[in-house]
Amino acid sequence: MPELSLPKKTTALVVIDLQKGIAARPTEPHSAADVIRNAARLVQAFRKNAMPVFLVHVVSTPETMLAVTSDTTFSRPGTMPPDWSEFVPEIAPVPTDVIIGKKQWGAFYGTDLELQLRRRGMDTIVLCGIATDYGVESTARFAYEYGFEQVFSEDAMASMTAEQHHAAVNFVLKRMGRVRTTDEILAAIG
Repeated sequence: MPELSLPKKTTALVVIDLQKGIAARPTEPHSAADVIRNAARLVQAFRKNAMPVFLVHVVSTPETMLAVTSDTTFSRPGTMPPDWSEFVPEIAPVPTDVIIGKKQWGAFYGTDLELQLRRRGMDTIVLCGIATDYGVESTARFAYEYGFEQVFSEDAMASMTAEQHHAAVNFVLKRMGRVRTTDEILAAIG
């Protein structure tokens, strides 16, 4: 694999769904605690280098969430805890962060993520979060079609099973960008 280079002026971090209600669920092959720890390291490095940080979270309610007919779906408790969509404390927003609220898996559709990235001159995004094969992959597919360069922090992502995570990484994400470790990404931005 070629050495990773990430220009500070045109690279943004996009953190997907590291919110209390999602991060509380068990994940594989990396625990949610490990994903959060690695994502927090990325957030801190991007902030330190004055690089944009986009924090994405689900803000849908049972009334506003997508309701399509499918063979299987996620089960949601009838009443969500009041802090369900709050970001985990390790990546608590600061005034320079851009907060994106979404009502579906991906962070582009129905939000101003693309507009906010373009206004800041970003052409490369580093993606991480939970779940690899839902929020991250859905966001990555849109980003690919919009022409963004992408880097995926493999150890700052996880899914409900290791199989789901590895399938997304090996069969989808590697075709749309570069998959690296958190340490490799941190080394690339200095």
